[in-house]
Amino acid sequence: MQQTDRYHSPLGMLLLTAEDGALTKLAFASTLRAAADSPTICSHGTLPPLKAAKHWLDLYFSGEVPDFQVPMRPKGTAFQTAVWQILMTIPYGETKTYGEIAAQIAAQRGIQKMSAQAVGGAVGRNPIAILIPCHRVLGANHALTGYSNGLNRKIALLTLEEIPFQL
Repeated sequence: MQQTDRYHSPLGMLLLTAEDGALTKLAFASTLRAAADSPTICSHGTLPPLKAAKHWLDLYFSGEVPDFQVPMRPKGTAFQTAVWQILMTIPYGETKTYGEIAAQIAAQRGIQKMSAQAVGGAVGRNPIAILIPCHRVLGANHALTGYSNGLNRKIALLTLEEIPFQL
């Protein structure tokens, strides 16, 4: 059974979706992808993953580092999933560059090189914002780059975590 819910964050309304015991989507309601991909909000999230995600977000936005994982099952290609797995290893307050992630994927696959642009594409298709911390990925030399949820939100999330970046 799929359930959806809303979360009022300091950065805007978030839409959450859970199914079969795991969070499958967390997106800002104002994004085109959220509007196109989200089912009509038809329930008031009583599934444990929705409650856990909302509690995690409460802690995160209050400046605390959540000390638990929300069960998640993002849907994507094998490559996207591999990138998202790496994103989940980036600790609170730290970053990686697209190039570093590309090198990590290349090493995992036993190949010499992986495209940082391909990694950027997978990062941009992350269906679970914030919990899969795509906002912690920066360009070369820690330069601020695009964010599918809006650059202003990326800046706010990096600032919340006290992460330095270059404009």
